[in-house]
Amino acid sequence: MVQRIKRAAVLGSGVMGSGIAAHLANIGIPVLLLDIVPRELNDDEVKKGLTLQDKAVRNRIASIAAQKLLKQKPAPLTVKSNLELITVGNFEDDMHQLSEADWIIEVVVENLAVKQQVFAQVDEHRKKGSIISSNTSGISVEAMAEGRSDDFRKHFLGTHFFNPPRYLKLLEIIPTKDTDENVLSFMRTFGEDVLGKGVVEAKDTPNFIANRIGTYGLLVTVQEMLKGGYSVGEVDSITGPLIGRAKSATFRTLDVVGLDTFAHVAKNVYEQVEGQEKAVFEIPGLLEKMLDNKWLGSKSGQGFYKKEGKTILELNPETFEYEEKKKLQAASVELAKQAKGLPNKLKALIYADDRAGALLRSITIPTLVYSAQLLGEIADDIVAIDQAMKWGFGWEAGPFELWDAIGVEKSVELMEQQDVQVPSWVKEMLAKGFGTFYREENGVLFFYNNGEYRQVRQNPKVINLKTHKQINGVIKKNSGASFIDLGNDVALLEFHSQSNAIGLDIIQMINFAVDEVEKNYKGLVIGNQGKNFCVGANLGMILMEAQDDNIFEIEMVVHQFQQAMMKIKYSKKPVVAAPFGMTLGGGAEICLPASSIQASSETYMGLVEVGVGLIPGGGGNKELYIKQLSNMPKGADFDLQSVANKVFETIAMAKVSTSAAEARKNQFLNDHDNISVNSDHLLYDAKQRVIELYDSGYQPPARNKVPVVGETGYATLLLGAQSMHLSGYISDHDLKIAKKLAYVIAGGKVPFGTEVDEQYLLDLEKQAFLSLVAEGKSQQRMQHMLLKGKPLRN
Repeated sequence: MVQRIKRAAVLGSGVMGSGIAAHLANIGIPVLLLDIVPRELNDDEVKKGLTLQDKAVRNRIASIAAQKLLKQKPAPLTVKSNLELITVGNFEDDMHQLSEADWIIEVVVENLAVKQQVFAQVDEHRKKGSIISSNTSGISVEAMAEGRSDDFRKHFLGTHFFNPPRYLKLLEIIPTKDTDENVLSFMRTFGEDVLGKGVVEAKDTPNFIANRIGTYGLLVTVQEMLKGGYSVGEVDSITGPLIGRAKSATFRTLDVVGLDTFAHVAKNVYEQVEGQEKAVFEIPGLLEKMLDNKWLGSKSGQGFYKKEGKTILELNPETFEYEEKKKLQAASVELAKQAKGLPNKLKALIYADDRAGALLRSITIPTLVYSAQLLGEIADDIVAIDQAMKWGFGWEAGPFELWDAIGVEKSVELMEQQDVQVPSWVKEMLAKGFGTFYREENGVLFFYNNGEYRQVRQNPKVINLKTHKQINGVIKKNSGASFIDLGNDVALLEFHSQSNAIGLDIIQMINFAVDEVEKNYKGLVIGNQGKNFCVGANLGMILMEAQDDNIFEIEMVVHQFQQAMMKIKYSKKPVVAAPFGMTLGGGAEICLPASSIQASSETYMGLVEVGVGLIPGGGGNKELYIKQLSNMPKGADFDLQSVANKVFETIAMAKVSTSAAEARKNQFLNDHDNISVNSDHLLYDAKQRVIELYDSGYQPPARNKVPVVGETGYATLLLGAQSMHLSGYISDHDLKIAKKLAYVIAGGKVPFGTEVDEQYLLDLEKQAFLSLVAEGKSQQRMQHMLLKGKPLRN
């Protein structure tokens, strides 16, 4: 068996196949992407005088699929240059290249005969010990391997990715009776550590785990909507974030997935089950009519929703006309909105005697019971089912976690009052005095399994801060941040203000953390497990002080923030920032001076202050400029002006990376910084980076002076902005901001090449920031951002 996957091959270049190839390229694995040979020329090929024997024609299907990766949204590639790792070919000319692949993934049409035909060729050309898998969403994995060699069957399994592969965390692994245990173990570890996935082992049953339960839940919801006379918008208004589900709720999810795709998945189960279950998976007449009309959802421009201008309309299932979108109004909905925590929100809704409660009971109870009925058939334990639904469908709580949240005993009483057949094992659990599916003891989580509680498998690379704090406590805390001992002589500074916005409370904790670490720890991680790493400074506070003309107060905060960033930079012990999600403005400014950045792959980093009429004030201009200078080859001549131009452009255009890889391209990250593909491993990886730096004899950077482009460079920086202003592309106030920014980056009125110290640059930055804060138009921009959540161009 292979010990490491150095090269891979993907057979089938459709949306899923090309998406998997892109994900592999994103993590640096070269991929061979193959598809069928076209049977006829297209118009463009005819014009070029090509024939069916030309390589360009024979590789056309895979080539077009690869090129589409550059234009798809959301982007499958973390950076466009990753496309270079994908080589295209076809099934007739290039199957021999499979001998070079360590992992071969089949993603062809969902037809058993076709798959078996492909695998016969794979068996002929693969090297012994290479891993082969199918990305099937429903065909028996066992049946695919029939007739193949012993070595093939030992190394064969299902690997079901969810679409889009870059963004959805779930990877269902489906072994056969012949799959070698070492192969299964390797793929689980590889899936988690290298692919960055949440890996769940599923049984070889129709649609496996997540699609089986998820499709059931969606179909039940459609049926109950029609039965109860609810509108599409009403259902979506209470089946989204309010109950711990994705924003797309029910019908927006169906539109995004595509009704044709959803129908295919549902029919796959329908054809393989019996009785009452079969009835649920029968496509409702409403969906059949929509399919006949080609109203497939987002891909066709209309489905359950249709956009007209800026207005989103919902489909009326009775008239088949589109109407104004509605929301379900009920007392329980308002109570749930006020409740804290998912369990309290769910209880307020599920047990309510109103339309919202009636709907949620009618869709939740069948889904819980169905999940319990399938235990043992689709997965060995409840943990796998819960994880699959969280990672595959974006549920905040899986079915059994949700059942615990609403109260198992109370809900079972309700079910029995409604003549619902509760699975016997659930009733036996209650009869034995076990009232929950999960139990936590001393920070260790256990799950119910066959009459006893077993410990949930814990990956040592997954650090759960909530649990960690329950066990180990917090050393120091204020309203904005906590200082925590992370173990192994590494400390963590966790932000927990609203939106993790930076205020004086966080600045105070940064100062405390660095001082404490220098005395008692090997180093510090700055990270958290909120929705985003940090969206920047507390804009509301800045605006309020600016409107009250408290510029002195703002100056004090800016000064303290700048000095805290310098403290991070020159700490005697390594400080590693662990950004993820939105890392904007002040969030990026915290990362830039750190000894190293350990970024989650999905990190959206940028200095975006221009969008609210300001420029970075916490040292971001200086640090991005220095970081780009440090990326220049040592001893090589380089153009100082081009570095200044690049920094100016990045900040003036408020560029935000679409990934950590793009942040590296924008030079927010350099060669000393690392990327974690698995977001759940981010804090562990950052902690290991601290230890690595400490053990290698870490020394803070030298306080060197910084060469700047000065007065002549300032004029060069402004040329582009003035041209855009004259052309009407930017406003007078945009130009004013650009002038301030250019002056800071240029280093003021000094000769080109002058070397200045960092405090001089910080003072320039602070002066520019304060002058813009006092501007009425900048205050209008700040207010608009706070109210509307988007920039104002005034």
